[in-house]
Amino acid sequence: MVKKLSEMKPGEVGTVVAINGFGNIKHRLVDMGVVPGTAVRVMKYAPLADPVEIKVKNFELSLRVSEAQMIDIEV
Repeated sequence: MVKKLSEMKPGEVGTVVAINGFGNIKHRLVDMGVVPGTAVRVMKYAPLADPVEIKVKNFELSLRVSEAQMIDIEV
């Protein structure tokens, strides 16, 4: 089942399938290690649901929900 990273609940784990962004945003995500085939765990959401904290390659990363919507995850 494939869904957006922004749709995942805290504690869920999945694998990055695709990054649908373009330009600088896509390059920044790739530079931070969010590449297809990488395992991602949603750690928590901020109180107002933006940003979301994820764990990628043994480090924590905070993304805006708009950025998380660009990432397809296979659960």
